[in-house]
Formats: sequence, C-alpha cells, structure tokens
Amino acid sequence: MDNLQVNTTDLSTVNHSMLTAKNLSKKYATFTVVNDVSLNISKGEIVSIVGPSGAGKSTLLHLLGGLDKPDSGSVLIDNTDMLQLSAKKQAKFRNTHIGFVFQFHHLLPEFSAIENVCVPLWIKGNSKKEAIEQAREMLGIVGLSNRLDNKPNELSGGEQQRVAIARALVTRPSVIMADEPTGNLDSENAHLVHNLFLELRDKFGQTFVMITHNDALAKMTDRIIHMQDGRIVG
Repeated sequence: MDNLQVNTTDLSTVNHSMLTAKNLSKKYATFTVVNDVSLNISKGEIVSIVGPSGAGKSTLLHLLGGLDKPDSGSVLIDNTDMLQLSAKKQAKFRNTHIGFVFQFHHLLPEFSAIENVCVPLWIKGNSKKEAIEQAREMLGIVGLSNRLDNKPNELSGGEQQRVAIARALVTRPSVIMADEPTGNLDSENAHLVHNLFLELRDKFGQTFVMITHNDALAKMTDRIIHMQDGRIVG
C-alpha cells in the first residue's frame, strides 16, 4: 500500500467500450429518478459520478449494474445486453462480470477476511482450494496478507473496505461499480482506497464506475460525470 502511485491511463490506447447505456429511465410512482440517461465508458477507464443528494446517482449505478431494472433503455457490458438475459443468466453474468463496492462493506461478520473474499468464487463454483488461493492473492494485492484470518470486527474501517474491494475484484470482473466506497473512511484511508483503484486499473485493466461526494477524490479519476434531477448535465 505504501508504494501506490496516482497514475492515469492513456485512453487513446483503449480499444473498445466496456459499458454503454442508452436512454435509461426509471420512475418510482410518479417521480422520475433517472431521466433518459445515455453514457459510454471505455475499457480501463475510471469514471466518477457526482451530484447533489437525490440526483439519481445511486439509482443509475444500480441500473448499470443490473441490481434494478429500468422502465426503458438498455445497458450493454462488454457487448452483452444484460436486460435481454433471463433472471438466472443475469445473476450469473453479474457474478462473473461485475464487482460491487458499497459505502457499507457488507462483510459477513462470522467469516474471516479470506472467507469473505472467497464467497463470490464459491458462488461461481470454484473449488475450496482454488477459491482460497485466489482470495489470498487478492488480499495480498490490497495489502492485507497479514490479516487473512481476522474477522471484520478485528479490522479497522479502512481494512474492512479493502476486504470488500478484494471481494469485488476476486472474480476479475469487467467492471467495478462503487457507491460511495470511501463515505465512511477518514481522509487518509479514503485517499488510499482511491489510489488502490488506480493501481488495480493499471494492473488488471478493469473499468471503474464510482459515485462520490468528495470533489477532490473525484478529480483523481479519468472523467467526472455530473448528475442533477435524474439527468447528466456535464
């Protein structure tokens, strides 16, 4: 973790779109939360979505990640239209192609760090031995080689979030969706997590879509998308 550097990718070398959304809309009752949103995110790009509370950022992220279904529009991830998949195939696609990191880490309290990271691999069908080997490697990458057997209540907030990031990354997904991933961290740990995203992008070529209220941290990303009243405004 001490050697992490803030780097940027030359996006001219990116060869294809990783995520494309077209005309996404979502209403709850009569209130339009996401209003005709279209966007394109390139492979290996780190994009932050910013805007005031109630702008529709989290709902948009849930639509992009297949956690919620839009009233209209389409979402393509790595040229696969998720909305055209059956519920079973969509769940399998999410498990293998999308990683999620939330403000609250949602770690299983009775599981150790390495067991928490193994969970997506067990769901995927990996053997116990394969899962443990991959989880150990990923925890080493996020700087937690010495915390494998610790349970969440034995870890600091920053360490818990790094376990959650390792869990999101362990299946080597195409896209990481992060909703306020540093919202509960102090400024030092928040900076470390954002640097970690940058290094992981450089190491694995993964794409990150991140919601944040922290303008300084948003400026570390490749591109900032501004939302207001359910629309992209800049």
